[in-house]
Amino acid sequence: MAIRGVEVLLRQLPKVDLHVHLDGSVRAQTIADLARDQGVELPISEGEDLLPYIQVSEECGSLREYLSKFDFVVPFLQSEEALERVAYEIVQHSAEHNCRYVEVRFAPQLHRRKGLTAEAAIRSVIDGLRRGEKEYGVRAKVIAICMRNHSSEENLEVVEAAGRFIGKGVAAIDLAGDEAGYPPQLFRDVFAASRARGIPVTIHAGEAGGADNVYEAVTHLGAVRIGHGVRLKENPAIFDMIRKRQVPLEMCPVSNIQTKAVSGWDAYPIREYFDSGVMVTINTDNPSVSGTNITKEYEMIVDKFGFSLEEIAALIMNGVEASFLEDEEKLALRQEFRLQLKELGIDLK
Repeated sequence: MAIRGVEVLLRQLPKVDLHVHLDGSVRAQTIADLARDQGVELPISEGEDLLPYIQVSEECGSLREYLSKFDFVVPFLQSEEALERVAYEIVQHSAEHNCRYVEVRFAPQLHRRKGLTAEAAIRSVIDGLRRGEKEYGVRAKVIAICMRNHSSEENLEVVEAAGRFIGKGVAAIDLAGDEAGYPPQLFRDVFAASRARGIPVTIHAGEAGGADNVYEAVTHLGAVRIGHGVRLKENPAIFDMIRKRQVPLEMCPVSNIQTKAVSGWDAYPIREYFDSGVMVTINTDNPSVSGTNITKEYEMIVDKFGFSLEEIAALIMNGVEASFLEDEEKLALRQEFRLQLKELGIDLK
């Protein structure tokens, strides 16, 4: 099949996105609108391109450069209206790529500079997702992030607030931030509180830190999924544990290259992981910052690693199985995807 034909088919495939950050998904036009509404002067003249302030270039040089884009965006996301709008637009963007289910993660404590409570921030994102669900038919849930550089008190406040919305729009709790500077064992108490409230856990690990962080996240923090996990292969015993337990990895190919989680595509282990039986899922991480979308993520692994359409379908179904949906919802999504894939000529065994 010609390259263009593959691109079209990949866009048509039903998909999920389990690892997408709200503050990494803000469109340039949305920033311009929010700046106008909030009376904030932008660092550009009328008609100039705002994109360089929110998106890294193809030659992103470091994780620091990548993270600088969030410093520009987050100040605009300090109101219920702004959070609701961006959440809605994530669902809208997902629908454009036939992404039928999305889990949007964000750190409530980063959006309180103008007086919002953690609970109000979560409610606003849920409201935006629900508006998108009604309009586009894309199911969407929230993952509330605890930040590594925040105090236990701040993070426990997020856990408590998220717990009020379990079954009402919140799917799980996450841990994100400076993995190298704040190893996961520092957060055992926070995630014990999450488990006590029955909130599922996913942890950023094995991205800027080694495989030991993955082990800690699963065995002591209760993670049932791992964000990224790129460096899992550094410890064969831990790798084998994750493979045998079928702990899903939320891999984000484009951003993993941009943030220098690996040195380049030649070192990216997704083919090795998939062929070894690790439960790999494909996600976008930060669509606006990375200049990506869920279709492009699949295009990249087809181009770089020769994944077949049947293998792509298997990765997609991994995402369905790894989702934080309730059993009945997951069964319905699984049946929906199998039917759509069959209609596109891909009949899963």
